[in-house]
Amino acid sequence: MSQKNEQAIEAMNNGELEKAVTLLYEAIEENPKDPVAYTNIGNLLAQAGEIKQAVAYFEKAIDLDETQGTAYYGAGNAFFELEQYKDAADMYQKAIQQGLDQSDVHFMMGQCFMMQDALRLALPFFQRAVELNEEDSEARFQYALCLAQDGAIDVALPQFERVVEEDPDHADAWFNLGVSYAYQENLEKAISCFDRALAIQPDHLLAGNGKKQMEQAMNNNN
Repeated sequence: MSQKNEQAIEAMNNGELEKAVTLLYEAIEENPKDPVAYTNIGNLLAQAGEIKQAVAYFEKAIDLDETQGTAYYGAGNAFFELEQYKDAADMYQKAIQQGLDQSDVHFMMGQCFMMQDALRLALPFFQRAVELNEEDSEARFQYALCLAQDGAIDVALPQFERVVEEDPDHADAWFNLGVSYAYQENLEKAISCFDRALAIQPDHLLAGNGKKQMEQAMNNNN
């Protein structure tokens, strides 16, 4: 990596975006075939909301060096922002193939498939994201959600429990934990979970409806 690239990254980390841009353009002037500079400019443009321009820089970086995993990842994020989920998944897959076997990449792959309603394709990527980063509660939540929606409630339930243990204010995790208990016919625990979801988010309509259904079921049982 060139000195100007290193200085640009330092400037980016310090929030000095204009300085970073200047340094990166200087890096390209000095070495027009430097894929790292193009990748970094793409990242800056993406941060600034110039998504389509960012894609052009990521593609230029890839043209210069087809092994640039970070350029594929940046392009994937840009395509995801543009709601071009198939293109995004293709880029994430190439990033993984180039050695970027990281939790965030697998998580975004899972998100791409979820946005395309391809639940079973999303599941292994969320699982891999969790394996690579046990502390990522959101990846674990999405993994549990996939399991539950695929009917694997017994496997999903402990995953939801882990999420609420690590992130006690995750209203949707409490709700889905409640649904999991409801499927197991543990009505009291289900109501308790719905109550937790409502305490966090009083307008959580699904939790409110779930609680009413459980209370009605308990009354009918009595």
